[in-house]
Amino acid sequence: MHFFQKFIDRHTLGVFFLLVAGMARADNTPPAAIDAGLVQSTRSIAGDLLGQLGQKLKAAMSTDGPVAAVSVCKESAPAIARQLSITNDAKVTRIGTRVRNQNMGVPNAWQKEALTQFEVRLSQGEKAPDIEYWQVADNGHGKSELRYAKAITVQPQCLSCHGAAQDIAAPLADKLRIEYPDDQATGYSVGQLRGAVVVTRPLP
Repeated sequence: MHFFQKFIDRHTLGVFFLLVAGMARADNTPPAAIDAGLVQSTRSIAGDLLGQLGQKLKAAMSTDGPVAAVSVCKESAPAIARQLSITNDAKVTRIGTRVRNQNMGVPNAWQKEALTQFEVRLSQGEKAPDIEYWQVADNGHGKSELRYAKAITVQPQCLSCHGAAQDIAAPLADKLRIEYPDDQATGYSVGQLRGAVVVTRPLP
């Protein structure tokens, strides 16, 4: 794969995809054949989801506490993802290593692969902000798509909702049971992989 990439430019990208149909690159480095602008905009989309959701969570936490933040995650996260998907002609979502929101957080096959890679790389000492996953693959309909995932790790403020179940305050635990009856996303510790932001985009 690396041998071919030395000889590929954007003008031969379509031919390249035909030659390597079914093959994919999946690591921390964007595929060499992908335009730098597309790489940067893809990263920006993921950053926008995290940034917008972070602002809403911070506002809810500061005014009404963690119980209010539960509703923000359930309602605002999917809404932000949908808007970013429409605006950028992409599929934007969050996935989890343990799923809380069954309507948004369940990883598919390639996303599970990304999470597995992230776990290994974190265990090897890589810093979470530097960990990405890139893949170019067939979308199942004869067209190519760019797949991107950005690791999300547990921060100290996340533990109020995602820490050990016995440490979650009773009103918050009640709220979580109501909003997420099938919740699996507790028992985390700081620095542990929580999941990823995922962006999937069609390629020419």
